[in-house]
Amino acid sequence: MSLLSPLALLTDNGSWQPHAVAALLGYLLGSIPFGLLLTRAAGLGDIRSIGSGNIGATNVLRTGNKKLAAATLLLDAAKGAAAVLIARAWLGETAAMVAGLAAFLGHIYPVWLGFKGGKGVATYLGVLIALAWQLALLFAVLWLAVAKVGKISSLAAIVATIAVPVAAWIWGERALAITVTLMSIVVLIKHRANIERLMAGEEPRIGSKT
Repeated sequence: MSLLSPLALLTDNGSWQPHAVAALLGYLLGSIPFGLLLTRAAGLGDIRSIGSGNIGATNVLRTGNKKLAAATLLLDAAKGAAAVLIARAWLGETAAMVAGLAAFLGHIYPVWLGFKGGKGVATYLGVLIALAWQLALLFAVLWLAVAKVGKISSLAAIVATIAVPVAAWIWGERALAITVTLMSIVVLIKHRANIERLMAGEEPRIGSKT
């Protein structure tokens, strides 16, 4: 199977050239490691040396700096949204979905960090905001509700990540549903260790240093 086949699924005609451009654009934007850059600039060292070792906002919060964590969350979401909006303006709606998916993957697998990045939740949300604000709202509401009750970031992300593609398929937008489903599968794979800890009752709560 061609490496471009997943992109062709998003289109009716299978044309790949604009989508390859969109994928490159999205990946480069998504691979900017804001969590690492911000914590280093603040003199907090390498964020990958603490907590879960990833570069996302939840791990930045483990430094105790809530402002940096919030900035990381916003910037990681913004790069996903930016990829979608730029690709949409230049190349159309289908390319926007490809760019969003690529930005999401770029955050998780950034070439600059040996393909070891974050878990993609904030970038996922940013992509959703630009592609379909209704799905982004659903994701945010579920995340906040579960996080408020359970105080566990990964559980909130897992619940929201499962719900969003279900809603997308019910909505009936095939290309959007495919894009969201692909992202959700990757998020769940990246959270497999968290799922194991949740089942064992060992998952750290929001704000924990571990």
